[in-house]
Amino acid sequence: MLRDPEASPLSIELIVVTPHEFSKAHIALISCRSFQSLDYDNIENHLFLEEERRMGHMSFRCLEISRWVICGLIGVLTGLIACFIDIVVEKLAGVKYVVVKKSIDKNTEIGGMCISLILWAALNSAFVMVGAIIVAFFEPIAAGSGIPQIKCYLNGVKVPRVVRLKTLMVKVCGVICSVAGGLAVGKEGPMIHSGAVVAAGVSQGRSTSLKKDFKIFEYFRRDTEKRDFVSAGAAAGVSAAFGAPVGGVLFSLEEGASFWNQLLTWRIFFASMISTFTLNFVLSIYHKKTGELSSPGLINFGSFDLKYNIYEIPLFIVMGAIGGLLGALFNVLNYWLTIFRIRYVHRPCLQVMEAMLVAAVTATVSFAMIYFSNDCQPLETQKSSEDYSLQGFCADGEYSAMATAFFNTPERSVRSLFHSPAGTYKLETLGCFTLVYFFLACWTYGLTVSAGVFIPSLLIGAAWGRLFGSMGVLTTEEQAGKDAYQHSRFYFAGGIVRMTLSLTVILVEATGNVTYGLPIMLVLMTAKIVGDYFIEGLYDVHIKLQSVPFLHWDAPATSHSLTAREVMSSPVTCFNRVEKVGTIVDVLSNTSTNHNGFPVIIQTAPGKLCGLILRSQLIVLLKHKVFVERARSRLRQRKLQLKDFRDAYPRFPPIQSIHVSQDERECMMDLTEFMNPTPYTVPQDTSLPRVFKLFRALGLRHLVVVDDDNRVIGLVTRKDLARYHLGKHGLEELHLAHT
Repeated sequence: MLRDPEASPLSIELIVVTPHEFSKAHIALISCRSFQSLDYDNIENHLFLEEERRMGHMSFRCLEISRWVICGLIGVLTGLIACFIDIVVEKLAGVKYVVVKKSIDKNTEIGGMCISLILWAALNSAFVMVGAIIVAFFEPIAAGSGIPQIKCYLNGVKVPRVVRLKTLMVKVCGVICSVAGGLAVGKEGPMIHSGAVVAAGVSQGRSTSLKKDFKIFEYFRRDTEKRDFVSAGAAAGVSAAFGAPVGGVLFSLEEGASFWNQLLTWRIFFASMISTFTLNFVLSIYHKKTGELSSPGLINFGSFDLKYNIYEIPLFIVMGAIGGLLGALFNVLNYWLTIFRIRYVHRPCLQVMEAMLVAAVTATVSFAMIYFSNDCQPLETQKSSEDYSLQGFCADGEYSAMATAFFNTPERSVRSLFHSPAGTYKLETLGCFTLVYFFLACWTYGLTVSAGVFIPSLLIGAAWGRLFGSMGVLTTEEQAGKDAYQHSRFYFAGGIVRMTLSLTVILVEATGNVTYGLPIMLVLMTAKIVGDYFIEGLYDVHIKLQSVPFLHWDAPATSHSLTAREVMSSPVTCFNRVEKVGTIVDVLSNTSTNHNGFPVIIQTAPGKLCGLILRSQLIVLLKHKVFVERARSRLRQRKLQLKDFRDAYPRFPPIQSIHVSQDERECMMDLTEFMNPTPYTVPQDTSLPRVFKLFRALGLRHLVVVDDDNRVIGLVTRKDLARYHLGKHGLEELHLAHT
């Protein structure tokens, strides 16, 4: 029996070692089959070349203008979605905190604080229950921030349903419920996923979910163009979240797009600028300050005029090392927690119950911290941005500082820690808050809710930096409210997500102070170096646990001794240039394999390569009955064009839905006009790092391995490469996660 060309012989070698290895390799094999690769390489067949030759200079100029228009639309729509999320969250959270505040103030005087606790926990659980239900039962791919899924998509992996309209709707509603429900999450991370979905939809000029085709942008209905627009959408999401258009471009380059070109940079920057401008303008209208563009992003740290001395640079490096250690601890704990969830919390009802439990525990812990805290501060020291102050058991004219940290949305808490004057928080308050919020954020990330981890990581770093500064380690007490936080607030975020270049620019833009570019860079680089020594970044950990065939920047260091012959899939199913329809239908209908690319060979020279054709192309040809006998008959049908393939993209019909009669099975199909006559090929002795570079740089899906006579001997796919890397480094994680 012919094996799947996207399976690797290395998996067989792993299976025959021991029963333990068999279990691990079997899990890896089954997990990888649920993902397919994207076709980032243009199929330069006769139809494509004929269309390109017909297009004049003006046609290409119009296409370039269309790309700019699409990027502008992506920016506008992403900014509007960010406005909607921000306004609704503020309204819902405001109503919840006002109701709970009245209950606490009332019951503080007459007794019965347990009623306020139950009310707070019930409101949190109700919001989170709604958000968890729509994610768990309607669109599970909308869980989390969505950044790992978008990274995989831009890396070349077709993650099912990741850029659909339904996913966007669930993501937006889910993140609103999560933040309003008081979870230790942020609404900024999901904006990246939302922007990517918007880009994927707008660039195609239609909605396959709504079955509505606007007959525009048809030229861009292919993976190559769609990938570039999704990169722009991700950057626009970052820009809307943090008011950092340059940081958004660098985020797409560093964390998202595997393939980049210079022409793309300006368009992505344009989309990012339009996104932050739209958010700024609409929020100015909402706050009745039309034209006052003072809210560039969902989170605004405010402006600072701070300085640092050269002797503080070693302290920045020390704080970065501490951030790397704590970030690694966070990732390890979340890694084991995710394994537990994969094993035992895999049913939707259990996932909803867990999310409600975390919401109730968060409210209970917050209430207990406020109840037992004696950190009372005069009301005149409170900033006006904190609208939900609690008196608690403090005297008249005072408020609870602990409540300022817990009884608020994460964004408000960040601003409070950032701008409150010295002495606002006691050391024990900061210490308890940092410790408790660390474990709450770790428990929360990975729930079946739409939520991000970036703002909680900043909040933990802010509290720790304030604590460190208040102890007089970095600065004087007079500057503890700002300088100490500025020194170290970012180290924890760098320790978790391991971003360097993009995060540095994002934070510089968000704070409006380029003076701290060097310290921020040192902190983040040190955190990444130290953290990577123990475990990968949080996004990479979750990508690995999902068994996604993700290709990293470089091939494994120990792979130079391997060649293409040792990692390729063989034997490979090939088609003749003129093939029998029945043979094609049988191969496509074979459920034991999942072939997606087929080398085309010459009949007169057995095994000699003359092209490559994809499953999706064959399905369109079968659907339109493009048979040799029909072409010769008097009822000559319309010649197939690229538009027919674009109309079927991206949801090509399954082979089971195409009816082929017995007589049609005896017909012949000429693949010459539709196959790619110049596929990428490598000799069988090509080193694995060179094969890896071809896949990584060109975005290939299939790479044909040939001998000295140009005869097909195997096929290399991204799953072969990813499975080799997985077999060397990741089988233990898969075994623990799925057994």
